[in-house]
Amino acid sequence: MKLKAAIVSLGCSKNLIDSEVMAKSILNNDFELIGDVQTAEIIIVNTCGFIDSAKQESIDTILEMSDYKKIGKCKALIASGCLAERYREDLIKELPELDAIIGTGDYKDITEVMQRVLAGEKVIRYGHQELIDINKLPRQLSDFGASTYLKIAEGCDNRCSYCIIPTLRGRYRSRRIEDIMEEAWNLSRNGIKELNLIAQDITRYGIDLYKDYKLIDLLNKLAEIDGIEWIRLLYSYPDEFNNELIDTMTKNEKIVKYLDMPIQHASNRILKKMARRGSKEKILELIEKLRTSMPEIVLRTSLIVGFPGETEKDFQELYDFVSRVKFNRLGVFAYSREENTSACNMPDQIQETVKQDRLERIMLLQKGISEEYNKKLIGKTIKVLIEGFSEGEYFGRSYMDAPEIDGKVYFTSNNPLTPGDFCHVAVKRAYEYDLVGEKADEPCK
Repeated sequence: MKLKAAIVSLGCSKNLIDSEVMAKSILNNDFELIGDVQTAEIIIVNTCGFIDSAKQESIDTILEMSDYKKIGKCKALIASGCLAERYREDLIKELPELDAIIGTGDYKDITEVMQRVLAGEKVIRYGHQELIDINKLPRQLSDFGASTYLKIAEGCDNRCSYCIIPTLRGRYRSRRIEDIMEEAWNLSRNGIKELNLIAQDITRYGIDLYKDYKLIDLLNKLAEIDGIEWIRLLYSYPDEFNNELIDTMTKNEKIVKYLDMPIQHASNRILKKMARRGSKEKILELIEKLRTSMPEIVLRTSLIVGFPGETEKDFQELYDFVSRVKFNRLGVFAYSREENTSACNMPDQIQETVKQDRLERIMLLQKGISEEYNKKLIGKTIKVLIEGFSEGEYFGRSYMDAPEIDGKVYFTSNNPLTPGDFCHVAVKRAYEYDLVGEKADEPCK
């Protein structure tokens, strides 16, 4: 009888893809993959180690899963991912319940590690981020229906002063276009209609491998794939987003008019301390170009408040910037002091209470902006990718909402609908982040 394994995946979409690679390896090597940790004999926690809250969630989850060694059937508990890579020695020392540690460059060897653990070994495998072949890593898709993520590069060269990702994930490495295309075609054949392109910075795609930026070439090729209707751009840095890329987004109907562009701050003084390229003025110039070329574009960004040395004046500049630009979607993080980053040792660290107050002030502002945008949609008909049915209504997403991080469209229909299809929804009510409506007369497809 096959041993049963379960994976608990935490953190970002890039981590989720690593979990899917492990899942495929498990299925290919005479193990059974299940979703129920209570009956799993092997539990893998794919951790996040980016900021304090993510680290705490990962530790709490490991401790929670360790209980199944007593109350469940768990024989082996394994930690993988960023936290495992970063704190391998501490984890194995402080959490004796753990049987193995697998870093961010070794997850492809999951089944070998599982077998060694079951034979009685304690295993620590780490430090090979740049040795892993990122081009051909088969995945077992998570249950996301007709939408999935497509990783086009791994690692990061930006070296922002607050960020540990280059240490955990290695230098920036683009995947070969032909391998991305092969994966995308296979995804389409398996019913995927929406590709969400991800990397630490998608705008730098190709510069390491081809000595030139190749995102436009990749987008044009992906748009040729039958069955793919939406291509979404996630995590793009503003300084490399040029006019040619804007033109490609504008003209290519399959590229949804949505852009996730983390800017982190709007004070040039703080941006410089963060080691971010560009300036507030350049960001404003780009936003104006984007909105002029694509009036319907939805812009998402991420911000950091409470960075070392951020004065009330700096914060007010950021607040005023958000009020002026009115991003459609916005997330805010309180600065997390991460060891082995240059920002960790900067003077004038900000008190946690001040960070939290600034975060809440920005989010309260954004709540009103988001509600204002959504109310303008009342009475309009929007295209929705159906994701499921619950409590008497269907739910899905429009092009304005990325999976997991943005809102939903909830709607009723007089006739049964199929998740994975597109349909049109007449918007009747709007809230801060979600929309409510009824299926319109147009047929679904």
